[in-house]
Amino acid sequence: MSSNAKGPNPVSRRGFLKTTVATGGAGVAIAAAGLHPKEAEAAEIKWDRSADVVVVGAGVSGLACACAARDAGASVIMIDENFDIGGRGMLSGGSIQLGGGHSLQKKYGTVDSADMIFADWTRHDHPSSRYSDRDIVRKFADENAATFEFLLAHGVQFTGREEGGGGASTNAGRTYQTVEWHIPSQVMAPHRGRNGSGLVRRLEESARKAGVEILLRHSMTSIIRESPRSGRVLGITARYMDKDINVQGKKGVFVGTGGHPGNVNLRRTFDPRLTEEYQQACAPYARQSGAAEVMSMAIGASLWATALQTSQSGAAITKTAHIGCQWGYGQLVIETDSPIFHLARATGLTVASWQDVIMVNQTGKRFWNELDGSYNFIAAAMAYNGDPDKLNGGGPIWAIFDSDAVAREKWNPKPPNVDPLYFASGATLKELAASINNPYQKRPMPGTVLQETVERYNSFVTSGVDTDFKKPKPMYKIEKPPFYAAWATPILHDSLTGLRVNTDQQVIDIFGQVIPGLYTGGESMGGLAQHGLGRDLVSGRIAGLHAGRSPSGTR
Repeated sequence: MSSNAKGPNPVSRRGFLKTTVATGGAGVAIAAAGLHPKEAEAAEIKWDRSADVVVVGAGVSGLACACAARDAGASVIMIDENFDIGGRGMLSGGSIQLGGGHSLQKKYGTVDSADMIFADWTRHDHPSSRYSDRDIVRKFADENAATFEFLLAHGVQFTGREEGGGGASTNAGRTYQTVEWHIPSQVMAPHRGRNGSGLVRRLEESARKAGVEILLRHSMTSIIRESPRSGRVLGITARYMDKDINVQGKKGVFVGTGGHPGNVNLRRTFDPRLTEEYQQACAPYARQSGAAEVMSMAIGASLWATALQTSQSGAAITKTAHIGCQWGYGQLVIETDSPIFHLARATGLTVASWQDVIMVNQTGKRFWNELDGSYNFIAAAMAYNGDPDKLNGGGPIWAIFDSDAVAREKWNPKPPNVDPLYFASGATLKELAASINNPYQKRPMPGTVLQETVERYNSFVTSGVDTDFKKPKPMYKIEKPPFYAAWATPILHDSLTGLRVNTDQQVIDIFGQVIPGLYTGGESMGGLAQHGLGRDLVSGRIAGLHAGRSPSGTR
């Protein structure tokens, strides 16, 4: 990588601390001296690239940060580990939850204000808002309208008015949908209303026109700080084509890597049951590695409002909607003509009625009413199932059905609709159990147990009463071969907590002090548990403006 810096730049004599996250996000190796590193000797860092603001993560919050920093007159370098921009925003529905009395609300006569937003998101009677940081919510509310106008100024287009407040909000007319991007080859999930492509592509377009340099396939491996206790953040180290490069952020570094669901070790900080079998929404496009959180914590950052992650509100973890594929979240289906279908490998079978299947755990036993999609279902799926080698995590959940169910649902249970690693079939139930071959199925499913489970359920269909789990009026027996098993394990979605920040999106350390030069936002931040893109956009814009207007911290 060629350098555009003027050569090695000295840092404080107290040196710098460098932290590195393992490639898979499963652990952290800290250079020098473990979890309590001593201050390094005086050192000189060769900066391969340099800008006023370095943005790590080209998702919604990162793109908003980059555009805002350029608005403030700062030069910006953005990196992302992916082959393209957008993160989870690329695969989102493009619904922007912003209000406060912005121009589109006024056009449609919607009465709203920052005070109304604040009231909605500090409600004591709703777990989405009960544990939020009121200072963060107040700043979010105050910046809603300005952030919406910021989007318009950067070319984002909207389809018109969409009712609904989202989350804890009871106020209608605060959700507006962006227009899908117009170049099909640059839309990762075509044909499914993934209008978030229009949001991230427009912001990318504006950022590039303004001179933001975007470096793709660059993975952050380090945050470089002068001192582990009081120094400022100087930049980051990134890995590109098996080489490390140092990127200097003279005014600041923003880390927004999309939250932590893809990091098994970090997500188990909040819930030990979230072991390796639980996949994350928007994979395989967005990894949600938790890199921002882990690397920031390694230099002293604190987590915040962690109760929000386990408040059992919103979409932290959800029942899958598409079975027989590894990733089956909600409306997100990766069609065969998607640029990333070779990574997704299957579209999945969309379930119209859960009466058509029963759900069993890895031991072949039913565990809950299949019609339920609440956190009671999630808890039952994650419950200990008797495997002495797996005390945490419920293991794979399989939807079991027969050829009559295939006909009712109008499924085609063959690739590319299903992934052979996440789907199985058999002429008998015992043969079906034996044919399940999945990396997360640690033990073979006992065929005798599965057969007994199905026979017992069929008796409930005859009697009309599910005496085990009270499924309302079981309708269909599972008796016509071939029989099928499709992956239906709950899927992770929202990061509802993350790094502690102040109202300028500066990261706070474990002693309650600002880490100079370090910012975060979106799903990497804690304090505001909000599903959707509004939190990402507001926090990214606030961070970009503050960092861009800050004096240079270089020495």
